[in-house]
Parts: sequence; C-alpha cells; structure tokens
Amino acid sequence: MLSAACALPALAQTSVAPQAVAATPAVDPAAAAAARELLVAMDYRSVMMESFKQMTASLPAAIKAGAEGAVRADPKLNDEQRAKKLAELDESVPKIAAAITRMYSDPALVDEMLDAMIPVYAQHYSVAELRQLGAFYKTPVGAKTLRLMPQLMNEGMQAGQRIMMPRMQKLMQDLQAN
Repeated sequence: MLSAACALPALAQTSVAPQAVAATPAVDPAAAAAARELLVAMDYRSVMMESFKQMTASLPAAIKAGAEGAVRADPKLNDEQRAKKLAELDESVPKIAAAITRMYSDPALVDEMLDAMIPVYAQHYSVAELRQLGAFYKTPVGAKTLRLMPQLMNEGMQAGQRIMMPRMQKLMQDLQAN
C-alpha cells in the first residue's frame, strides 16, 4: 500500500495541518442564520455529496496514475523491483480508494463541513448579500448552477490534471536528475 500512497500528494495539497487551522471567529447570529439559509437554498448537502461521489469515482485512476508515474520514474529501481512495485500497486489501489470512499461517504462529514462553512460565508458577505445569494439560487439559473457545480468542479479538476501532470512529471525527472 505504501507504493500507492505516493499518489496522494494531490489530495494532501488540499488539506491543512490541524495546527495550521485558525480558530473560528465569532459570527454575528443574524449573519450565521442568513448563511445557514443560503446553504439550504444552495442544497449544499446534496452538492457536497454529489461532489464526493464524482471525486471518489475518479480516485482509483488518479491514484494509480500518480503512483505508477512515481514508480516508473524512480531511478533507484531496477526492472524487477519496478515490476514488483507495479504489481503491489495494482493490489493496493482498490483498497486505498475504498477506504477514501468510505471516509467521504460518512454523512457526518457533510454535517461538519456545512457547519464549518457558515462562518466562512458570514465573514465574507453581509446579511443582505447572503439573502441575495439565497434568492439567486432559488431562480432557475441559480438552480442550474448548483446542479452543474459538481460536474463543473470535476471537469475543472480533470482539466487541471491534464495541464499539471506533464509539468509535474518533468519536474520530478529534473529533480531526480540533479
């Protein structure tokens, strides 16, 4: 499983070390209520669950591609070692992907994220702006935006990966050459 773990840097880039997380500032109760109403209007719970579903569907291929690239580019491995690592990878990727899928399938995760987003929105928008956003998301174009958001995010991440993977591979080769 350790071979596949080297494919997880993309996931790690999005996480924050616990000690680096700032304390949640006090939020005006009216702003918190308006932010909660906005998240309900956005159907935040369903949007997040669909985002997780789409992300976890693409995880095995992304993990395998990243780990395979690292194994193939490792100059310290001979052909036999490389073949062994690739075989281990084929066995471990489904286990890793299943564990990550289980984590993202936990309903409590969405609850925690929803609660964490309230102060985020309340910090950046006034009560009036939060209400305007809520009204927008209740319109047909707002509802369409929400419906498409997971797909747009997924396609955007795929586009980013297509752009970044060749650069990352070249960077890894350059670093290993030096």
